[in-house]
Amino acid sequence: MIGLAVLVAETIGLGTLPNLGQAVFGFLTAFLLLAGTMVFNDIQDVQVDRVNSPNRPIPSGKVTVRQAYGLSVVFSAFALLSSLVLLTFLTALVALALMAYYNTHGKKTGLLGNVVVSFNVALPFFFGGLAVNSLRPLLFIFFLLAFLANTAREVAKGIADVAGDSSKGIMTIAVTQGPKRAAELAAAFFFVAVLLSFLVPVFDQRVSMLYYPMVVVADLGFLYSSYWLIRDPTATTVRKVKSQVLVWMLLGLAGFFVGGIPAL
Repeated sequence: MIGLAVLVAETIGLGTLPNLGQAVFGFLTAFLLLAGTMVFNDIQDVQVDRVNSPNRPIPSGKVTVRQAYGLSVVFSAFALLSSLVLLTFLTALVALALMAYYNTHGKKTGLLGNVVVSFNVALPFFFGGLAVNSLRPLLFIFFLLAFLANTAREVAKGIADVAGDSSKGIMTIAVTQGPKRAAELAAAFFFVAVLLSFLVPVFDQRVSMLYYPMVVVADLGFLYSSYWLIRDPTATTVRKVKSQVLVWMLLGLAGFFVGGIPAL
């Protein structure tokens, strides 16, 4: 989804589809950067995953830590090389540095760690516009919406991981204040994102009317997931909501795409 977000941002910035080079290198930079940081995250999370997710590749023995380190370095290096083509190297380097901080220290800070992850998840909207040298105000609004929605998802995820996180000193909201409080905070982030999604035309009057149908469906989805989080803040519910939210985010991304092209 991160690679797709860059393509959407490039399209919004240009007002039309990017050329093949912009599309390929933009997608590859985001995709490989995410792949590299996710593998590194799995390395750092081995002990926690032995409790929370023992079937993941490293805890289950399918991939060794040494192999994982190799993959992480290769993916990250190719991501930075790809970013050089688009003159977005510094942005990619900042993203890589933030995720390195998160994986080594930031994760244990709880909400701050959630914010760092969400900043990087939303960064493709800035990165894509920068890649085509066109940072429309609309991209910053979409950045904020993606940031809020993903922060909600990250906070909620902590509910399902309380056992492993608490044993390793990871201070998520669910660990420090309880699952109920984490569910309420996640729902609040979702709600603010939904409200802001209707203010998009205030910041950019060139938004296509096609923006609304998909975004309204996504908004209803976020509200639906929020309702279940508050009603039943358990690990079982959170695992369902995590998957649901990815669908709502994909619908929102589609809405951003069609809404960001003035000709549509």
